Amino acid sequence: MDKKKKKTRVAAIGDIHVRETDKGKWVEFFKGASADADVLLLCGDLTDHGRASEAEILAEELRACSIPVVAVLGNHDYDQNEQEEIRKLLAQTGVNMLDGDMIVLEGVGFAGVKGFGGGFNRAMLAMFGEPMMKQFVQEAVDESLKLDGALSRLETEHPEVEKIAVLHYAPIAATIEGEPEAIYPFLGSSRLAEPLERRQVLAAFHGHAHVGTLEGATAKGVKVFNVAKPLLQKLEKPIPYFVLEV
Repeated sequence: MDKKKKKTRVAAIGDIHVRETDKGKWVEFFKGASADADVLLLCGDLTDHGRASEAEILAEELRACSIPVVAVLGNHDYDQNEQEEIRKLLAQTGVNMLDGDMIVLEGVGFAGVKGFGGGFNRAMLAMFGEPMMKQFVQEAVDESLKLDGALSRLETEHPEVEKIAVLHYAPIAATIEGEPEAIYPFLGSSRLAEPLERRQVLAAFHGHAHVGTLEGATAKGVKVFNVAKPLLQKLEKPIPYFVLEV
């Protein structure tokens, strides 16, 4: 008789914005996530001002986490141009830092990129106009291609696993509803949804939109979750992190 495959519990949160003054603040949080889940996803804006000193505090706090951690950087993590040092510090602590990379943990495949802006659907910016505008659009294209490459490797090397995407910027407009429409182009891009659908991803997680909407889906039904910490705390029933069984 075939045994049922054990469900993998994936906890996800973004925009934790760790500060230099946060020593001791996150220990219980990471202990709780370790008890509730098998894998923890951190969806960008790991630091508040993009300082390596903030990442040092986070690395120390993460010692309380006893489950694998997968993370991508967010726009805040780039603010002081110390993103590579932040990435290195967290990787040395055992965090699986993804930037066009993939990893399989607990029988689930994870692919991650930061993503970028550019707008959604018919309002998505095109590769047209001034060089600076083209550069902006090219960044979104490059992030989408990195995501597709990581998902493609998962598909080829581990065809048996379900695929989950870890992002900071939103791939659909539905999960940023609640934010001012004027800033939609800076919160995400539909270009990120294309690889999700092409590679038949089970679910995607992102942050960045603090006043967005928890759940949505791409046109082809890929589930998308906005797990920005400020949003999770403002739900009718606040939660410390979102947990999905895979």
